[in-house]
Amino acid sequence: MPRPSARLVVLAAAWCVLAVQTGSAAPLRVQAQDPLARAPVSQCLAMASAPQPPYRAPVVMAATGALSPHDVRITYVGHSTFRIESGGGVTIATDYNGYAGIEGVPRVVTMNHAHSSHYTAFPDPEIEYVLRGWNPDGGAAKHRLVVDDVLIRNVPTDIRNDFGIMEVDGNSIFIFEIAGLCLGHLGHLHHRLTDAHYAMIGRLDVLFVPVDGTYTMGHAGMIDIAKRVRASLLIPMHAFGPGRLSQFVSAMGEVFDVELSQTPTITISQNTLPQLPKVLVLPGY
Repeated sequence: MPRPSARLVVLAAAWCVLAVQTGSAAPLRVQAQDPLARAPVSQCLAMASAPQPPYRAPVVMAATGALSPHDVRITYVGHSTFRIESGGGVTIATDYNGYAGIEGVPRVVTMNHAHSSHYTAFPDPEIEYVLRGWNPDGGAAKHRLVVDDVLIRNVPTDIRNDFGIMEVDGNSIFIFEIAGLCLGHLGHLHHRLTDAHYAMIGRLDVLFVPVDGTYTMGHAGMIDIAKRVRASLLIPMHAFGPGRLSQFVSAMGEVFDVELSQTPTITISQNTLPQLPKVLVLPGY
C-alpha cells in the first residue's frame, strides 16, 4: 500500500488542529471582512502567563466623547447589566433583561437564565447578536464571536435552579476582549471555580463580580476568586443594597485599593489601568 506524501500528512494534521480549536458550535454571524473573524485568537489566553507591564497610570474617568481604537467605555446600568462600548463602535449589554435604561439598541447582548432579571425571552429584534449563557438544547453554551474589533467568548459554569438543585452549565462567565483589554463578567455564579475554569478564563484586566453574598455565592468564595484572578479593576455588581456592598469592599480593601466613582461611566485603556489592583465602585448598584 503506498505511503501518504508528506504534504498530505501536514494537511491532515492541520485539519485535526482546526477541528479541535473550533469544536462543534453552530456557525457564528461574523463580519467576513474582519481579519480577526477568520482567525479569532484570544489574546487574554495567550497573555495569561506573560509578565505584566511595569507601570500603569490611574484610571481615567470620562462619561462622554468619542473613543479612540485603544479605549473601552463601561457604563453601569444597574443590577448586573453593564453597557460596554469599543473604539470601533460595538455596543454590548451584559445580563440583558430588556431593561429600557440601556441607551439605544446594543449590537450584542449576553444573558444568563438564573433569574428573570438576568435575561429576557423576548429580546429586541434589532439586536444583532443574542448570546445565551446556557444552551436551550442541552449541554454547554459555546460562544466565540468576533464583531468588528471585539472578541467575545464564554466559560460555562453551573447554577442552582428554583428548587435549589445545581444545573450543570446553566450559567456562563462572558469574556470580552477589546483594545488589548480582557473584561470578564461572572454572571450569576453559584460556585467556586476549578483550575480548569481559571485556565479557560485566562488573564483578566477588568472583573465584574456579584457581591450580594447570598443569591449567587458567599463573600468568602467571591473574594477568593477576585484575589486569584487579580484583575487590575474589580467592579462590584448585584449588591442588593449598600450593606452587602460595604462588607465585600471592606474585605477586599485589605489587599486592593478602593475607589468610589462619582459617575457610572468610565473610559479605560491599557495605558490607564491602575498600577495596583483596585476595587472601583460605580454608582447604581
